Amino acid sequence: MSAQIFNANPTIYLSRKSARKSRFEAGQSLWVDDDDEDRSDSTDVEPIDQDEIFDLIRSISDPEYPNSLEELRVVSAEQIEVTENLVAIEFTPTVPHCGMSTLIGLCIRVRLLRSLPPRFKVDIRVKPGSHQSELSVNKQLNDKERVAAALENPTLLETLEKCLETVGLSNGV
Repeated sequence: MSAQIFNANPTIYLSRKSARKSRFEAGQSLWVDDDDEDRSDSTDVEPIDQDEIFDLIRSISDPEYPNSLEELRVVSAEQIEVTENLVAIEFTPTVPHCGMSTLIGLCIRVRLLRSLPPRFKVDIRVKPGSHQSELSVNKQLNDKERVAAALENPTLLETLEKCLETVGLSNGV
């Protein structure tokens, strides 16, 4: 990671509380009830919504700052679209010349690939008009060979893992 800071004074926002409630908060039993139907025979696919996806990526650390992507408003639930087998995420870099945009997108992709069932295709894009190299960044983030090559780089992988260390720790609860 270079010592150059691309945005010396980012705006920091407060994290919002997760909209999802646990079974306990919803007044449901934490234990599987004997009255429930047999879950092992179920072939139903549990739907995933944008709030669940947002909860997965909101606490990823920014590579330049000790803040989460949510606190910097790089990601928000409104920028996520989930269909049957596709998760499309738009993220907004803090500045139009952000040199960390590709790394941020890669962190989001890796987090989702590690967390979601394999039936989902993940599409990561920079918000239109928010980055001067938007087309190039989008091409890099959605090219399987480029992503695989990036994940073989030990230095880049170490930086990525540092960004993902905080996942789930500070989600505004």
